[in-house]
Amino acid sequence: MKNLYTLTLFAYFLFLLTTNAQINAINFENINYQYGTQPTNVLENDVYDVYVSWRNTFAVDCNNGRYRIKFDSPNENQTVSEGIAYGMLLSAYANDKELFDGLWLFYQDFLNANGVMNWKIEGCTTVIGNNGATDAELDAAYALIVADKKWQSTGTINYENDALSLINIIKAHEIENGTFVLKPGDAWGGSNATNPSYLAPGYFRAFGVYSNDTAFWNAVANKSYTILNANLSENNASYNLVSDWSKADGTYSSETSWAYDQGHSYYYDAARTPWRMAIDYVWYGDTEAASYNQLCIDFVNAQGGFNQIYPGYSQAGVAINTTYKDPTFTGAYSSAAMTSTNQSFVNNGYTELKNQPTTAYFGATLRAIYMFALSGNMYNALDNNTLSVSSTSQNAFKIFPNPVLDFLNISFKNYDERKLTFYSISGQKLILKTVNALETKLDLSELNSGVYFLNIENETFKIIKS
Repeated sequence: MKNLYTLTLFAYFLFLLTTNAQINAINFENINYQYGTQPTNVLENDVYDVYVSWRNTFAVDCNNGRYRIKFDSPNENQTVSEGIAYGMLLSAYANDKELFDGLWLFYQDFLNANGVMNWKIEGCTTVIGNNGATDAELDAAYALIVADKKWQSTGTINYENDALSLINIIKAHEIENGTFVLKPGDAWGGSNATNPSYLAPGYFRAFGVYSNDTAFWNAVANKSYTILNANLSENNASYNLVSDWSKADGTYSSETSWAYDQGHSYYYDAARTPWRMAIDYVWYGDTEAASYNQLCIDFVNAQGGFNQIYPGYSQAGVAINTTYKDPTFTGAYSSAAMTSTNQSFVNNGYTELKNQPTTAYFGATLRAIYMFALSGNMYNALDNNTLSVSSTSQNAFKIFPNPVLDFLNISFKNYDERKLTFYSISGQKLILKTVNALETKLDLSELNSGVYFLNIENETFKIIKS
């Protein structure tokens, strides 16, 4: 018994050690987006806490190097592809490589003939829902791009190759041929049935750059706004309230009779649309994204504020249920609020989202995603991989990549003698260097993962070591 007790105790401490190592790798960058207004009331541990809580609640170890994201009770033994992709998105931005890799391996275990994940799985082994759901493919493909830029593609998983492969599969099987209409799955839909909340023009622009196919993917992005605007116009919608499902011409589809209200309402699908358009705005400053986001802002103001947003509306603007609040809806509007120049309004949106915790898979997962977006932790991974370009000093400089794996590159516009100081988050000076050249690099390969700071010409920048 003593030996068994000792082994059990050892295993428990080994588990704690491993778990703590995983959690300690998590870090966030809190990037200032090029466009939009971000909340100023995000506390230091908000994003860390929401991520760790979400991970501990929903990530399930399949004990074979795979992880799944569990669904709500009584279906906790089920997993949907959407959840896997949301988890990939969160874990990539959180620097949680162990979870990310496990989720991607799980996705790949259940591919159909077209190369997309069958959308519903029982446990860790059995397909119970066939064929793909396009929103999962989109989030997974973009998460792979983030992983490639954050961790590089030199390990056992080649994130770059996998991202390019999935982007090409989406193009071949989930974009309607000749129309640029996003299909809701690889096996159905198109002009006769599409889902406005799947439209992700920010991703589409990124896919174009990453795969060197900008003309095609920009056309898909442009078509997305054509569909959204047609949906609002054809159905005399109030403010931003697109329907869950529609045809590409905006009218209602006869193929979605199984959906809530046959897909005619702004409900749990459509609720994500403001977040999708917010991403396009903070990444690219798109004017059509700004116009849609302004409709969202106007709707919130018309309701009396973020604390008066309820879960679901008819397209005429009548609330479906006023007995509870749901971050699925509130957080999407809070994300769209970043188009506003009213700092108090943006801060109020973040406060209301933070104050709406939930134990439901969908709401809790989206709440984490929205908090990532608002705090600057859903940045464009293709933004030149550049931390900063200083335009205030006489000699502008660039610092890249960030996050950095081994070598941090620094380039300068002009020759001049400069002092570089690299130090830990606790203030310990780790590297002192005087430079009189157009470029230099710092070898960070021996440093632990975490947050560091670099000072150049009295400007200080946060560096993330992967």
